[in-house]
Amino acid sequence: MDNVENLLKSTMEEIERVLNSKTVVGESITVGDVTIIPLVSVGFGFGAGGGSGKGVIPNGNKHGEGEGGGAGTGGGGGIKPVAMIIIDKNGVRVESIKGGAASALESVAKTVSNAVQNSKKDKSDD
Repeated sequence: MDNVENLLKSTMEEIERVLNSKTVVGESITVGDVTIIPLVSVGFGFGAGGGSGKGVIPNGNKHGEGEGGGAGTGGGGGIKPVAMIIIDKNGVRVESIKGGAASALESVAKTVSNAVQNSKKDKSDD
């Protein structure tokens, strides 16, 4: 069981190291006069278990005693875009991203395109 406890401890330490503000708030992207900051949702899940025991081991006509143990762990994680902070000459706004991965990428591309086009339009109006 000590191995499982050590594994869980090191896993939690690594997750704490990885999860920080840069994980949730991405690097800013600047296109012309528009700055876009991605926001993502980060999730992790894991489990572990172990056990040991003693018992009688049948061996032909003889019975002996034995002991054994086992342990296992599993886990997973994911990151998905949830919103973008858009900063332009009109101010700051948050654009939500909804849907699965494909529609999220389409939404990001559309939002970036709209922000850049609006910035260009505003410049030509000046």
